[in-house]
Amino acid sequence: MLNVATYNIHKGLSYFNQRVVLHELRDRLRELNADIVFLQEVQGAHTFHPHNFANYPVGAQHEFIADRRWPHFAYGMNAVYAAGHHGNAILSSYPILRIINTDISAHRFESRGLLHCEIELPTARRVHCLCAHFGLFARGRRTQTSALIEYVKNEIPADSPVIIAGDFNDWRNQMSVVIAKELNMYDVFSLHGGKLARSFPARMPMFRLDRIYVRGFEVKKSEAHVGGAWQRLSDHAALSASLKLND
Repeated sequence: MLNVATYNIHKGLSYFNQRVVLHELRDRLRELNADIVFLQEVQGAHTFHPHNFANYPVGAQHEFIADRRWPHFAYGMNAVYAAGHHGNAILSSYPILRIINTDISAHRFESRGLLHCEIELPTARRVHCLCAHFGLFARGRRTQTSALIEYVKNEIPADSPVIIAGDFNDWRNQMSVVIAKELNMYDVFSLHGGKLARSFPARMPMFRLDRIYVRGFEVKKSEAHVGGAWQRLSDHAALSASLKLND
């Protein structure tokens, strides 16, 4: 069984950026017992946060979250600015054999990337994991969806198991139809429960923005983590799934 999770961590800060939530966020993610974690809005570096917040951890956020629980990790720097940079990250219990970060920005106002890791499982099987965070505008998302499809078709063998997870900002639920048609990939909640998960806003989820798409897996369980401590950590809900590789 392979357990996975995806989470937009809001750069490790609470609503309105009032406090650092990375310590509690790390604890909650550990409770999910995920083998592979897909993270978006990860702060790779920031000049001012360590001075503005007394409990801000030293180093990159994905390394702090990974700690000793996920010994293998990768970071894709997307947005770069004077104070630092942020992007996507993948944390893994298993060795990462290859890391590729591809710029899929649709315009100069939003820097977006696609982080691809090839991970070797204990069974010696390899799974391709892609972490994405798409833009806020529909036209840009269409461009990014096309870029994602082209990338998977060109860079990943058609018979390889694939997981694509992240925050797709797909307010109108249009992306899944295209992904199914072009890549034969389906969201885990659609396969397991029949409907995409509501993941935004975390305090009262109404919109289905976050997804976990799979190919080559059977979905045993899927869950959106809302309420309680989760709603204080990010504006998005975390999603998780238990997957079984097809023979």
